[in-house]
Amino acid sequence: MTFDPPLKKGQSIDNQYLCLTFKCGRQGGMRRSIATNTLVVINDQTKGVYRDLWKDGVLHYTGMGLKGDQMIDFKQNKTLRDSLHNGVKVYLFEILLSGLYTYRGEVKLVAEPYQARQSDKNGLSRSVWIFPLKPI
Repeated sequence: MTFDPPLKKGQSIDNQYLCLTFKCGRQGGMRRSIATNTLVVINDQTKGVYRDLWKDGVLHYTGMGLKGDQMIDFKQNKTLRDSLHNGVKVYLFEILLSGLYTYRGEVKLVAEPYQARQSDKNGLSRSVWIFPLKPI
């Protein structure tokens, strides 16, 4: 049986409801759930840690890791990279107002992840992985 979240695109929920619905952890921008076989990715525009960017209907989403160079084989970066083949469904939420998670629906990787330079949480330049994600 595949997981089908009881949410409508554009619906805003809080973190507690997100965690209960997807059976995932309460923190982080990428939250894996074994129970629902999903990966929740969160584009948080309120904190300014990552430079995620929408371009031509594709979200260029920054990978996992706040300090130092990101690794493509690290935790959920690997899950997201392999999502076209590993059976994990990926769901996007955006935070435009603190505490409100707006559901954008299922997304898929539409191109190979690529590397870019961004500042880490300490302001130091580092290499990050960018994942081109498009809503289905």
